[in-house]
Amino acid sequence: MHTLAQASRRDFMKTTAVVAGGLMVGVSLTALKSARAAGTMHTPNAWVHIADDNTITLISARSEMGQGVYTSMPMLLAEELNVDIRNIKVAMAPPDAKLYGNALLGGTQLTGGSTSVRDGWESLRTAGAQVREMLISAAATKWNVDRADIRADNGMILGPRGMKATYGELAEAASKLPLPMKVSVKDPKDFRIVGKRTRRLDTPAKVNGTAEFGIDVKLPGMVYAALEQCPVIGGTVRSFDASKAKGMPGVIDVVQIPDGVAVVADSWWRANQARKAVAIVWDEGKGASLSHTSMLESTRAASKTGKPIPIKSAGDPEGVIAASNKVVRAEYVSQLLSHSPLEPMNFTASYANGKMLLIGPTQWQDGAQGAVAKALDMKPEDIGVQTTFLGGGFGRRIDLDFIVQAAQISRAVGKPVKLVWTREDDMTHDFYRPQSVHQLAASLGADGKPTAMTFRLTSQSVTGRVFGLPESEPDALMTEAAVAPYAIPAFRHEHIKHDAGLRVGYWRSVSHLLNAFANESFIDELAKSAGQDPYQYRMSMLASQPRFANVLKLAADKAGWGKPLPAGHAHGIALMEGYDTYMAQVAEVSLDASGGVRVHRVTVAADTGRMVNPDTVEAQIQSSVVFGMGAALMQEITLEKGRVQQTNFHQFPLVRMNEAPAIDIILVQSTEKPGGIGEPATAVVVPAIANAVARLTGKRVRKLPMTADAIRMA
Repeated sequence: MHTLAQASRRDFMKTTAVVAGGLMVGVSLTALKSARAAGTMHTPNAWVHIADDNTITLISARSEMGQGVYTSMPMLLAEELNVDIRNIKVAMAPPDAKLYGNALLGGTQLTGGSTSVRDGWESLRTAGAQVREMLISAAATKWNVDRADIRADNGMILGPRGMKATYGELAEAASKLPLPMKVSVKDPKDFRIVGKRTRRLDTPAKVNGTAEFGIDVKLPGMVYAALEQCPVIGGTVRSFDASKAKGMPGVIDVVQIPDGVAVVADSWWRANQARKAVAIVWDEGKGASLSHTSMLESTRAASKTGKPIPIKSAGDPEGVIAASNKVVRAEYVSQLLSHSPLEPMNFTASYANGKMLLIGPTQWQDGAQGAVAKALDMKPEDIGVQTTFLGGGFGRRIDLDFIVQAAQISRAVGKPVKLVWTREDDMTHDFYRPQSVHQLAASLGADGKPTAMTFRLTSQSVTGRVFGLPESEPDALMTEAAVAPYAIPAFRHEHIKHDAGLRVGYWRSVSHLLNAFANESFIDELAKSAGQDPYQYRMSMLASQPRFANVLKLAADKAGWGKPLPAGHAHGIALMEGYDTYMAQVAEVSLDASGGVRVHRVTVAADTGRMVNPDTVEAQIQSSVVFGMGAALMQEITLEKGRVQQTNFHQFPLVRMNEAPAIDIILVQSTEKPGGIGEPATAVVVPAIANAVARLTGKRVRKLPMTADAIRMA
């Protein structure tokens, strides 16, 4: 049984309101702070609205970008309300970090970090239980019967002698009752919805075309904008001549904003065509001398001269390594990557009478509101944000540049404006996944096991750019999965922040992939040096890590580890904990005629703790595996003279359907707290493939991506 800590009626009423004759219930921050201190739940991320017509609406604080929150969140609510999930509608919350902040991400209203279910697990069930109990109390008062004789089921309150009423009929009366001091949420053994495979609620709308993505938005009197930005990120306009563009069909205006020159027209096609006719002289700035090779060189140099920030340590690993007869050292390099969601950046802005309305796809509602307020010197309360579906995010839509641009253009022309970037704009003006350099060393004892290990990561701090984290402060979003679970007596893990000169952003799995690629590749190298099987080698160092050992065994057994494979095939194995999910993967690979890697099968064992919707869990694992394969095998952003060289998918390829492997998934039935699942598989598949390639070819590729040329040169 879980209970809600006591809260005052005054606190509760701050987040409770009668809306359209219905009941709106949230959970007060004061109550939640004390409850969270007791370990019972997290800050709430949603409110419940029950209208007179019995419509139940969950106001979601998390953006839907394909990860399934428009189904998993209602499932949590429906479980406690005892209603069919299909009877719950979902509406996106407006910006309000006080009500809708993400407790796992510092309280800002942000979707990311595989936190949606983890953040909502207690709070949404508690909110549903509160509503249920208030409705029962309202019925007991109305009918003058004992509460014990009343139950809630399928949208109805049922009492003795055939008494019944819909939730909607009781909603207004319930809204006038005090907040229940204690509510009980269901024991998981009684779940009827949570943990069961459930079809996604948003699928029909996405299939029939009624789902609104940012690129679908239309407003009365809306015009369209295309923006020419400096080919060097960070460059600015010195001067421009728009005379030719202004004479082209449909062009309404040409305006300069800090990021470039926007052409506004009566259709996007016309705006984009006229954009090409604007003659611009750029000040390219200091970024004009940047290249991906110079960035890597400066990062590698910083790994020797920068100030290390400790992550975790024990013993004297340097001393042990120095005294050892057998030492293995290796350096691993991860490349720059673009997010490249299939829906390019876009947003619609409408400025009128001192107010701004923003409509489009964002992962960060209060951030969008605040950034526009700052850029236009407006009050945040004068800026409304409406969030559409996101056609992919992967962290790119945490950044706010395209939203601010749309707002600046709308105010300049005095009309509603939809700004749409081209694919080329999107790929060449991203906030890129940073490069990283990892340097690892380990000493091996007589039994082949590591007696000491050192780990140093050097990379850019995304958190420093986004949130202004001081240079001397550790960045927790750089060091995810930096410490592997293996039993090693002496170790030192540390990271060095180095600004290589290009703007960087959070990318699906953030630093998990960087660190897991280095750690799990290195463990395989140690196993080879010790002459031991990589699976058994790992297992021998996981005696005190039962969840790791369990998923490792499950994946290895399911994949047939150690059994004969077709000629020219090999297995690779890797494991990692990320977002409270424990995962192991086995990749089966071969080489094609060109020497490139073909991934035939990926076996995944995942312990995600308690699952809300196993169907979505599987879908996210499948998605992540394919997404991670791109980073492992074929994708890289390169720069010359400050210019990104990749402009579209012919140069930054995605994994195609005929390249996708079979994916076998084992989901561990667990009673642990829920883990995140939208990202960890992206990280684990990369070292699993790397280890398979090394076993197959005898060559260790330590720099991503593992292209045919990289394998030949290894």
